[in-house]
Amino acid sequence: MVIRAFSCGTDVRNPGLGKMLQRILGVVMIGVVCGFTPVVAQQVELRTAPPAYMPAPVDSNSPAYWHEGQFHLINSANIPLVSSGPTQFYLDNVETVGIDRTDHIPMWIEASYVDSDGVLYAWYHHEIGGLCPGTQLAVPQIGALVSRDGGRTFEDLGIVMSAGDKPDCSSKNGFFASGHGDFSVMLDAQGEYFYFYISNYAGPASGQGVAAARMRYADRLQPKGTVWKYFQGNWEEPGEGGQVTAIMPATVVWQSANANAFWGPSIHWNTYMNSYVMLLNHACCGPRWPQEGIYLSLNHDLAKPGDWTKPVRILQDIGFGPGFYPQILGTGPGETDKVAGKVARLYIQGVSKWELVFPAGAPPEVQPLPPPNPAPPAETAPPSEPTTPTEPAPSEEPTTPTEPTTPTEPAPPEEPTTPTDPSPPAEPAPLTEPTEPATPPDPTPPS
Repeated sequence: MVIRAFSCGTDVRNPGLGKMLQRILGVVMIGVVCGFTPVVAQQVELRTAPPAYMPAPVDSNSPAYWHEGQFHLINSANIPLVSSGPTQFYLDNVETVGIDRTDHIPMWIEASYVDSDGVLYAWYHHEIGGLCPGTQLAVPQIGALVSRDGGRTFEDLGIVMSAGDKPDCSSKNGFFASGHGDFSVMLDAQGEYFYFYISNYAGPASGQGVAAARMRYADRLQPKGTVWKYFQGNWEEPGEGGQVTAIMPATVVWQSANANAFWGPSIHWNTYMNSYVMLLNHACCGPRWPQEGIYLSLNHDLAKPGDWTKPVRILQDIGFGPGFYPQILGTGPGETDKVAGKVARLYIQGVSKWELVFPAGAPPEVQPLPPPNPAPPAETAPPSEPTTPTEPAPSEEPTTPTEPTTPTEPAPPEEPTTPTDPSPPAEPAPLTEPTEPATPPDPTPPS
């Protein structure tokens, strides 16, 4: 399938013509993008590729990073495991990650950042069980970690984000009674803020769905009390207990048996397209979150949650269930789950049978940050004999903008040390209409 986006501003599609072209050409028209002159057609291509497999069970986003010239990957399924190797296609040495305390186990590490001094920061999804007796419902929270040995062991810095709403033990979605989780974290191009894009399963309908928060880069070692949620155009609600405004609101709230919502955002900066790319799960429309499809959204500025484009479906027939946790791993030197170029591998629950090919974009207004630690030469294709596959583990608990204004939270940060993961913005490039969701088949139920 080829996804096309066009520059400039208003949706000028002829719906009848669009449907006709889709039937005839297999092309999905997804909108008009302002800010580029002249008008330039852009396309994201999804194509099949030789199978590749992550080396450990996958039940969340799986962050990747380079350390001492080796590609490292963290997979999680109740506990995090780290593996390493020369490229994403040759990973072994799988070992359990050491955590200095156990009160936030089970733990799923979903995001990471390598600082200029080699210190690794990470963020995790933790679930509190037992709040709804007689059910399997849990309440997720988000916490922070730091590692000084390349991810073999971590210091737990504590919970930094939680929902202020009480658990709703009548929830019928099969997994969560409330909470925040299933998220992605990116540092902005200026090196000032880490932006969290999270799944919110709590509170009023206006807050359920994909939401945002941020934390100053300068606060990375002492993160408690320094995360601020995006609510009604401002970054003023506290990370622990504050309210959120959904930037991609749930169509049917999570308390319903037929919840219909996007969740589990995975974000990277695409250096070839000069845009942030978000991949999303879409739960619709039954208990235990049937996967209706994998969706894509674009933005040029993390600080503008309202500029994320309307998600467009790029894949529906995944071929296995439940088919959660779409993400990319870049194939070029130094690329990870947070930065990729023209071609990236698309993984779904640890399995890659696809590549995404991105179009060239306009130069960003803010130049990229310096790349992370020097990486070995790129490996752009998997070996003929891929890593022995791990059958995608059933998920025990999946993990599924309003006009921004100038933030009024604490004073600007002190001058940060030079950060490392690239992630620059430019003018927004909105896509539009998603394909109408089809009724999904019943997924394989998580254990």
